[in-house]
Amino acid sequence: MTTPTRSTMRLILLLAVLLKMVTGSHQARAQTAAPQVKLSVHWEELTAADFREGIRRSQATCLLPFGILEKHGPHLPLGTDLLDVRYSALHGAEQEYAVVFPEYYFGQIAEAKHEPGTVAYSREMQLALLQETTDEMARNGCKKVIIVNGHGGNDSLLPFFAQTQLDKPHDYVVYIFDERTPSSGGPAKKTKIDMHAGESETSNMMISRPDTVHLDRAANESGADQHRQDLPEGLYTGIWWYARFPNHYSGEGSAATKELGEYQMKWWIDSVVKAIRAVKADDASLKLQNEFYEKSKHPLDTQP
Repeated sequence: MTTPTRSTMRLILLLAVLLKMVTGSHQARAQTAAPQVKLSVHWEELTAADFREGIRRSQATCLLPFGILEKHGPHLPLGTDLLDVRYSALHGAEQEYAVVFPEYYFGQIAEAKHEPGTVAYSREMQLALLQETTDEMARNGCKKVIIVNGHGGNDSLLPFFAQTQLDKPHDYVVYIFDERTPSSGGPAKKTKIDMHAGESETSNMMISRPDTVHLDRAANESGADQHRQDLPEGLYTGIWWYARFPNHYSGEGSAATKELGEYQMKWWIDSVVKAIRAVKADDASLKLQNEFYEKSKHPLDTQP
């Protein structure tokens, strides 16, 4: 048997070290190159383990798209607001990852209770259920909750809800995102009155759920302003909407176009993406909220 020389042993050791370095380098590159596993943005589609990863990946940012169930003229589905807001929120979250809460439609729609299919909850239930929902979202790791509003009837409810978060301490922040329609740009609109189930909303539905749009029925009812109240500007009553649009239809859905819908929905999605990114970058709100909670315990100690 031949005994290896000292130089041979050194060569063998050197080769072993080089082999280990090359192998380690390949493994590191493989780990670096491994694509991130795609996660659904739908809360209800995630497994428990994937949900944990989703919260981590979203930086604890979750969306609560808020719609409603109400009549939308003679040609659009009852869930138009819910369908549209979920379309924009889900597509936005796919571009800038966030976990999206399931269907939520428990908002303010008292003005449509006379129309079939409307589901109108009491004011107590609206606020209590929304608080319970955001509390539960936060308990599951959503420390930044963005309520994406898709319904005009919530325009007063949601800022009020956000303000009431200062009533008592919370370990999370509620953000309200309420930008649904661009103020300019895109294809020229044909109509002047366009507040509900009209040109804009019908165009949006031609993108989000075209199978539910019955454009041939859009002219079956009037969406004109009936001016049944004569009150000065700045004087508000809860019956104002019914006084103007008793058919729960404002505008002309027949004027809708797919081109307008494409422009508006892309704008909405892009706006949601910007909102998610801004919220992820926000490290001030929770700190200020906690500072406020602490100071509010001892208001006489607060100094200017």
